[in-house]
Amino acid sequence: MIELPIISNDTVVSTKIKKPNWLRVKLPIGESYKHVRNLVDTHKLHTICESGNCPNMGECWGAGTATFMILGNICTRSCGFCAVATGRPEAVDWNEPQRVAEAIHLMKIKHAVITSVDRDELKDGGSTIWYNTIKAVKALNPDTTLETLIPDFKGEAENIQRIIDAAPEVVSHNIETVERLTKQVRIQAKYRRSIDVLRILKQNGMRTKSGIMLGLGESKDEVVETLTHLAEANVDVVTIGQYLQPTQKHLSVQRFVHPDEFAEFREIGYELGLDYVESGPLVRSSYHSEKHVFKGYGRDKWMEEKEQSLTS
Repeated sequence: MIELPIISNDTVVSTKIKKPNWLRVKLPIGESYKHVRNLVDTHKLHTICESGNCPNMGECWGAGTATFMILGNICTRSCGFCAVATGRPEAVDWNEPQRVAEAIHLMKIKHAVITSVDRDELKDGGSTIWYNTIKAVKALNPDTTLETLIPDFKGEAENIQRIIDAAPEVVSHNIETVERLTKQVRIQAKYRRSIDVLRILKQNGMRTKSGIMLGLGESKDEVVETLTHLAEANVDVVTIGQYLQPTQKHLSVQRFVHPDEFAEFREIGYELGLDYVESGPLVRSSYHSEKHVFKGYGRDKWMEEKEQSLTS
């Protein structure tokens, strides 16, 4: 249950709205889940699955996949939506890249996702560890495709270039919300800077990806505007999901967006020219990410659906 304030006749009253059925997920169980859990614990790895309270953790870990979080589990930023702890991070662990590579090797996965906290206190923003991790993963797992969900590195070209030089199959950076709400949702981030980071990555040959959350108070027009900005930056893949409040200290959910609205935004994204649009209440940035590697995969499926609807 989530409490939301309602303004009525200048008086703030409180009500509770029940989480809808389409947001209910199964608890994580099964041998594959236990296997991934043991690997993560044994190798002292951090995952955004846990730190971000991802609703798909049971499904993904049960399938033998996980999203690894490097550079520790304490972030220098304090975004209003994020469950990752904020504070003073520990020293950089230069052995971490090899541990991540070995864990991916032991898991025998064909597609891996790596993300990180923001490390604004570091001169390189953590980009050197990023470079080393990508290279270590590829050296030990040459057949594994890799998505990297990176911070903005304050827009500094040298740090962004390290990611480009390491050449992962997909580079993702999340815009998270519409421009009007960015200062509230991503306190130390800048909407236009994130768009510029995505544009630079694409201009240097990367397959790019971004994600936004709904339910924070944005309007339909603002969501369409954001999708338009991403399309204009030639972003390839966009994920759209429902924001869920991780704790009472975080931003509250303004509304639960119906699955039909997510379907509509998927349609709009494709109409704008995006190559792959993943849109649904439980969608998170890494959800079905193994499909996001392939150019045309999402658009081809959408075109088939369009043709079938016209002939039915």
